Amino acid sequence: MSLADQILAVNDDLPIRTSKPVHSGKVRSVYWLTEEDSRRLIQQKGYNVAADAPLAIMVISDRISAFDCIWHAEGDVAGVPGKGAALNAISNHWFELFRQQGLADSHILDIPHPFVWIVQKATPIKIEAICRNYITGSMWRAYEKGEREFCGIQLPEGLEKDKQLPEMLITPSTKGILKGIPGVPEADDVNISRQDIEANYAAFNFRRPADIDLYEKLLKEGFDVISQALADIDQIFVDTKFEFGYVTDAQGQDKLIYMDEVGTPDSSRIWDAQQYVAGNIVENSKEGFRQFLLNYFPDPDILLNKTRMPEREALARDNALPLKALLDVSETYTGIAEKITGQPIHLSDNPKQEIIEILDREYGLIQHS
Repeated sequence: MSLADQILAVNDDLPIRTSKPVHSGKVRSVYWLTEEDSRRLIQQKGYNVAADAPLAIMVISDRISAFDCIWHAEGDVAGVPGKGAALNAISNHWFELFRQQGLADSHILDIPHPFVWIVQKATPIKIEAICRNYITGSMWRAYEKGEREFCGIQLPEGLEKDKQLPEMLITPSTKGILKGIPGVPEADDVNISRQDIEANYAAFNFRRPADIDLYEKLLKEGFDVISQALADIDQIFVDTKFEFGYVTDAQGQDKLIYMDEVGTPDSSRIWDAQQYVAGNIVENSKEGFRQFLLNYFPDPDILLNKTRMPEREALARDNALPLKALLDVSETYTGIAEKITGQPIHLSDNPKQEIIEILDREYGLIQHS
């Protein structure tokens, strides 16, 4: 059994019966089920959604994306062993905690396999909802250059790198390219202010102005729940990204829910608390891999400068990284997942075959040629 076999790098070629082309993102692929299959599963499994809700199968991969590119290592290793299972396990753990503590639901209805979610279709809010408890990363780089306004928030003088902020800040950015919003450039991932959202709430897919308060409330509550749980295992929740969307429940009511993933090493920075007290930053997140890339290539500006995207894509495509770099990420991801969930992360011998067998046997979703 080679390491490459245990990695699910390609996740958009499963023989799942679908009604639309498979949507493949940087890490997850989405298979939209046929109307018949959606209705059948809602009835058979008793999911708390409208009888005609569109369902999808979401399959995570072990691919690693950083600086908007997918990276690979020598020996045809096209992903990080255990990464997909670790990310799903962490998200599942937090979503369950949110449910127990009476926060909002998520888009996940069922978890047939460690790599797979069955989700309901949500109408996404077009905001990457980012909250920061410490000043580091891009915010620190901007602050160091003298910028004091961040997403419409004035930062005080005298802040220090990697130190806790006076209060948790919500620093949203656009999700996708939004057109026709005054003062907001038509580009993905642009910082926006609370004022931008209020003045153009419908453009961001909010159904009513009051839901802006609700998304901020859910953001803070979610952050606090995860932060407290991480503190209990000697970890610091530094910053994170949440995504939200609307779904319709079985009673026909629309509700705002959490979607995508939450509190994972892909979407958050997590620091080791004991090391932090000793003056060291030990990353239990993707940030360690980003730092590796910045140090590994002689011209880090290619990775940081958005105008050099073609060069960056070529860098990722043409350079097989040392295998150790991806094995280090594997250790970080599976290590933090096991700490958070209290459960071991198992590497599958053949994840793709396992997924096909379960979706065929228990859900009747595999297309037989």
